[in-house]
Amino acid sequence: MNENLDIFKIKSNNIAPQKGRVLIAEPFLAGNYFNRSVVFLVAFSQKGAVGFILNKKVDFPVQDAFPDFPDFNADVYLGGPVSTDSIYFIHKLGDKLPGSIHVMGDLYWGGDFEVLKRDIRTGKINPSDIRFFLGYSGWDGGQLEEELKEDSWLVTDVEQNDVMKDLSESSWFDFVKKAGNRYSVWENFPENPALN
Repeated sequence: MNENLDIFKIKSNNIAPQKGRVLIAEPFLAGNYFNRSVVFLVAFSQKGAVGFILNKKVDFPVQDAFPDFPDFNADVYLGGPVSTDSIYFIHKLGDKLPGSIHVMGDLYWGGDFEVLKRDIRTGKINPSDIRFFLGYSGWDGGQLEEELKEDSWLVTDVEQNDVMKDLSESSWFDFVKKAGNRYSVWENFPENPALN
């Protein structure tokens, strides 16, 4: 009897990566950063890709990372392993923030940090309009495509409201559910099979 013992492996859903989509880590992807992570892609081209991990919140406010930052009740997330000493942000401010890069719908990436701080000080920005990240996730040209061939990631579309929600590490399960029934087996698989 020829059984398929590879039931946990991702089989491509043939959705190509592009800015405004998410990468869902397969359940066995190792490492502190990408284990059961959901990465929002803000840039994708032949030269590479940039994204931010949406579901790994850190336990301190943005003011702790940047002391001259105005008092602002906004969460900070671990964006990825690259440039973890820098802060990045996605937002719904659009042209109100010079230098912003459009990603999808009402979502933008980056912009003038000094204008952002000024507008926070004057109360023009609500915490629900912005998400902060320490570091980012980056891939050189062809690197992400290789990881997709290795079945490390599942690519899916995402609603912009899901990007701006208050997400936690357990939100990975919600994204897996939205990906479809064929991935439901992932939900019950232990994070470390050796402990099962």
